[in-house]
Amino acid sequence: MSRQPLAADGPGPERGVANRLSFLDRYLTLWIFIAMAVGVAAGYLFPDDVPAFINRFNSGTTNIPIAIGLILMMYPPLAKVRYEELGRVFKNWKVLVLSLVQNWVIGPFLMFFLAIIFLRDYPEYMVGLILIGLARCIAMVIVWNDLAEGDREYAAGLVAFNSIFQVLFFSVFAWFFIKFLPPLFGLSDAVARVNLDKITIGEIAKSVFIYLGIPFLSGMASRFGLIRLRGREWYEQKFIPRISPITLIALLFTIVVMFSLKGQKIIDLPLDVVRIAVPLLIYFVVMFVASFLLSKGAGADYCQSCTLSFTAASNNFELAIAVAVAVFTIESRVAFAAVIGPLVEVPVMIALVNLAFYFRKKLFSYSE
Repeated sequence: MSRQPLAADGPGPERGVANRLSFLDRYLTLWIFIAMAVGVAAGYLFPDDVPAFINRFNSGTTNIPIAIGLILMMYPPLAKVRYEELGRVFKNWKVLVLSLVQNWVIGPFLMFFLAIIFLRDYPEYMVGLILIGLARCIAMVIVWNDLAEGDREYAAGLVAFNSIFQVLFFSVFAWFFIKFLPPLFGLSDAVARVNLDKITIGEIAKSVFIYLGIPFLSGMASRFGLIRLRGREWYEQKFIPRISPITLIALLFTIVVMFSLKGQKIIDLPLDVVRIAVPLLIYFVVMFVASFLLSKGAGADYCQSCTLSFTAASNNFELAIAVAVAVFTIESRVAFAAVIGPLVEVPVMIALVNLAFYFRKKLFSYSE
């Protein structure tokens, strides 16, 4: 049954959305800025020593500590996914089809067009933005959905569905949107500047399997195995809170390393952040509003519309960063663009939670 948006059902918007986030989530944007600053300072003060030290741990084109960090970054969100809720989502074909269209048609194409409009002269940033658009949210969407008093069960089911869909099809989508589609819009020269000749479906699939497949299988095994051994209450209230900070630690570690490798070349950073942030901001707002109106038009109640909208508007920046680093290297501008995703997403999503409450008041009756 959908959650009813009654005053007794939750703390409500009057308590303040940001205050209802955990301490780590509330200041995620600040932590990312600090990690960037630490990385830039290290790279600027020790321009030879830091890259030399980091590269000591390379195996071929892979940096072992970074690879471990990226896998660990993906594990907690995938261990939180309620795979057992998939059945409920599949029972409602209208919600499932609407979610599919919003997440895997409208979202990727909207981000693609924003990327080529705003960043066609910066092809590496353009590719990074496209990757963000392809990585559908499987983690923080649960947080935003709960804050806006959406349907918890549908959110869990849609997150589980998106997780499986990404494992199976992300590499195909990435090849289509990064290699096949841009030349059709006159971007052959821009794509050539990113050196995409070595980027194949197989190469992307390999990265997806390592950085999404391994933590996906580990997360699923953890959930079903530990719940069977210790029970759901222990798993949800003890185990998940203990592993949740791993994602943030691994993300910040990756950011520090990335920016330490660019310490002396970071003078254009503020302007580049703005270039990437503008289309991201437009994407989040347009995607959320369009999804809300589409869901309402399809007959969904507030709770379902809220869940569908946050699922469609949020992105799995951990996966975008992992694939960008694995395929294009950690020093690439593609990876840099992927890092800007969470920097913009967190404050925007907090604002969109408040917009959801406004839509509830204007578009839905409390009796739904």
